[in-house]
Amino acid sequence: MKFKNEELKVAADAIRVLVADMVEKANSGHPGGSMGQADVAATLWLEYLRVDPKNPLWPDRDRLVFSGGHCSPLVYSLFHLAGMDGLSLDEVKNFRQFGSRTAGHPERDQIRGIEVTTGPLGQGLAMGVGLALAAKMKGKANRTWVLCGDGDMEEGISHEACSFAGTLGLDGLVVIYDANDITIEGHATLAMKDDTQARFTSYGWKVFTCDGHDFDAIRAALDAAVAVSDAPVLVISRTHIGQRAPT
Repeated sequence: MKFKNEELKVAADAIRVLVADMVEKANSGHPGGSMGQADVAATLWLEYLRVDPKNPLWPDRDRLVFSGGHCSPLVYSLFHLAGMDGLSLDEVKNFRQFGSRTAGHPERDQIRGIEVTTGPLGQGLAMGVGLALAAKMKGKANRTWVLCGDGDMEEGISHEACSFAGTLGLDGLVVIYDANDITIEGHATLAMKDDTQARFTSYGWKVFTCDGHDFDAIRAALDAAVAVSDAPVLVISRTHIGQRAPT
């Protein structure tokens, strides 16, 4: 189903408001990455992702992995707005509180629809490769989508897992890389000067790029990604951290 750009913008901004309010109320957490990915996440969820919020464990669903666990506000915003596993506004308001289902990093057993528990950067990306491989071995036609950031790309495990995926020609795997040039240390270039596009091309991946705040560009990249049938895909989405925040 296709939406008007204006409708996607409303959805993305609703995500941003929830993200900002969650972190502000908890006085804990990271809003920037979630707000920066809101346009891509809204487009992916509404137009490409095959899930059923009323049946989160539907066997033929697409798998969605949030490799950056610090972007949990994005997960909970999407799940609440979609009605995934009945995630209520009250539960969203309890973000990062003791005993809450909305933990600081998404936990698989707390909310149905969270495919993996992510913590250390890079590990969610590797688990996404594992999920895609499992689907391939079972002859499933579903896709595995992974959202990751600069911090994931810095980690050695991402090199190993993604080289392996390329060697296998692991189609059905789409990694959306939120390239905002920011990590916990500061600018990503402090620790990483790789040419990511060249790196993944050398692994055997198909690579597409887009402006992560331009809905038409996002669609073009995702359309190209789902048309690939013989290799894993990396979509490099260039975004601004904390997009639309007043400061």
